[in-house]
Amino acid sequence: MKILRVLRLLIIACITFAIIKITTFGCAMLSGKQVNYTHGNSELAKNLEVHVKKLSDEIGERSMFKYEALEKAAEYISGQLKSYGYVVEYQEYTAGGKAAKNIIATKRGLGKENEIVLVGAHYDSCFNPGADDNASGVAGLLELAKALIEEKTEQSIKFIAFTNEEPPFFKTEEMGSRMYAKAARQRNENIKAVIILEMIGYYSDKPYSQRYPPLVGLLYPNKADFISVVGNFPSGNLVKKLAVGFKKATSFPIESAVLPGFVPGVDFSDHWSFWKEGYPAIMVTDTAFYRNAHYHQGSDTHEKLNYPSMAEIVTALKKALLDF
Repeated sequence: MKILRVLRLLIIACITFAIIKITTFGCAMLSGKQVNYTHGNSELAKNLEVHVKKLSDEIGERSMFKYEALEKAAEYISGQLKSYGYVVEYQEYTAGGKAAKNIIATKRGLGKENEIVLVGAHYDSCFNPGADDNASGVAGLLELAKALIEEKTEQSIKFIAFTNEEPPFFKTEEMGSRMYAKAARQRNENIKAVIILEMIGYYSDKPYSQRYPPLVGLLYPNKADFISVVGNFPSGNLVKKLAVGFKKATSFPIESAVLPGFVPGVDFSDHWSFWKEGYPAIMVTDTAFYRNAHYHQGSDTHEKLNYPSMAEIVTALKKALLDF
C-alpha cells in the first residue's frame, strides 16, 4: 500500500510539473493581426534608433560603477529634452557614495495643472550596453516628450528618466524611482497615473518565442510579437484605460495583464516604487527575459531591436496619453 501511495504521489507530482512547465509557454496559437504601420513613422523609427545607438553603443554600460558613462547618458537625455523646449530639473541624491540624479521635464496642464500623469524610464544599465534594457524605454520617453510638447492637455505630464533601477540598487532605498516616489508622497503630489517604459524594443514572430510565469501562458500568445501593459490589482483600471486607448490608435498587438505583485517579473521595474507609495502605476514592456535572450547580457545591442515596431508603439502611446 505504501508503494502504491508513493507511486500515486509521484504521478501527481509529474503531472503537476508538466502542467506548470507547459503553461510557461504561450498557449494561444494565434497572436495579434497584420500591423498597418502609421504613415510617417519612418522618421520616428530613425530617431528612436539614434537614441538607442547613442546610449548603448556609443556611451555603453551606464551605472554608478561606470560613472562617467552614466553622466554622459544624463547629459544626452537632458540635452534632448532641452532641445524640445523643456526646462529640465534634477532630483539629486547620494547613492553608493556618489551623486545620483533623476532627470525631470514637466509639461504644464491647462485647467488641472496639479493633477499629474507621470511617464518614466530608467537610463542605467546592468553591466552591459543595455540597448533594450533600457535605452529602448528612454528613447520612447524622449520621443513621447517631443511629440506631446505642443499638445494641449488639462493635466500636467512629467517625463522622468530615473537612475539606479538596476542591481545593486533595485528595490532599495537608493533606487532613483524610490527616491522620487517617497518625496512625491511627502509633498502630496497628486499623481493620477504612472506609466513606466521598461524594454519596448525586442520582438519575434517565431512560434513559441514568448514565455510566461507558470500558468499565465494559458491565456496569452506564443509569439513574441506584441507589447504588454502590466499592473497589479489596484492599478487594474489604469491597465484597461491605456490598452483601450492604444487599440484605438493602432493595430499593433497589445496584451494586458493584471496580476498579483508576487508573480515573477510583474514588479520588476520603477512602477514598484510607486506601488509602495499607493500610486496607480503600470509597466509597458516587451516582457524582458520572458522573450529576450540578451537580457542583462553583453549582447543586448542596438541592431537587435525592431524600430518600426517601437515607432508604432510610441505613436499609439501618445494618442492613449491624450485620451487620459
